[in-house]
Amino acid sequence: MNRAAFSRLPVTVDLPLLLQALAAIGEDAWHGHFNTAYFAGDWSGVALISAADALTELSPGLGEPLLRAPWLRDGRWQQGLRDLPLEIVSARLLRLGPGGHIHEHRDYDLGEPDADLRLHIPLLSPPHVDFFLDGQRVPMAAGECWFLDLSRPHRVDNRDRSARVHLVLDCRPSAWLEQAIIEGLPTTPAPDVGAGALLQFQRLVAGDVELSKTLQGLADTEVFITRTLELAAERGLVLSREELRAAMRNGRRQWNEQWNA
Repeated sequence: MNRAAFSRLPVTVDLPLLLQALAAIGEDAWHGHFNTAYFAGDWSGVALISAADALTELSPGLGEPLLRAPWLRDGRWQQGLRDLPLEIVSARLLRLGPGGHIHEHRDYDLGEPDADLRLHIPLLSPPHVDFFLDGQRVPMAAGECWFLDLSRPHRVDNRDRSARVHLVLDCRPSAWLEQAIIEGLPTTPAPDVGAGALLQFQRLVAGDVELSKTLQGLADTEVFITRTLELAAERGLVLSREELRAAMRNGRRQWNEQWNA
């Protein structure tokens, strides 16, 4: 089945209750992510449910789902997810600290036939966190529930001063979940809005010295973004203002250097 790269699901979680449960977890419960080559900074987690045969509680496995201590000791986790008709085989809290980066990679196992479906529920979602999937920024807010096809290229940058924490669920495919992914909510961004157009515009700028000089001469960030949108529209390209803002958070110098590489 060909699914969308991402979809915001029409479900509700009890965010205040989940935040209470999160606050009850001590710092000593957090452990560094096992994929050490995939990130810089603090990327750590707490296992709530994981495979019995997993090498570590955060690692994948093929065994039966085992309920870990935080899930067993604090009923607020189950209560906070009570309205989700899901068969959960893995549940983890994943934290990306301030200044942390998850490098672009793919979770190839999620692309296998009959693979589990991964859902992200942001619990703490600072404004300056950028999650890119297939080159497109996914605007996930606290308390929402998103399906993400992470067998595709994805990366995360936390340029905020506070941590990002997601509750990540791996669920068995079901008719209800498949339909919820297909339908999504109207606020789910359309695929490739801004992402493909942005790449096209970057290529145009790279091949047009005058266009490049025009943009490099704009010192004010808001003027730069507005003028970029106008110049792209004149060329039939519709860019996303938020996509541009995310690129700006990567640094103006990197932005301009990329166009003139």
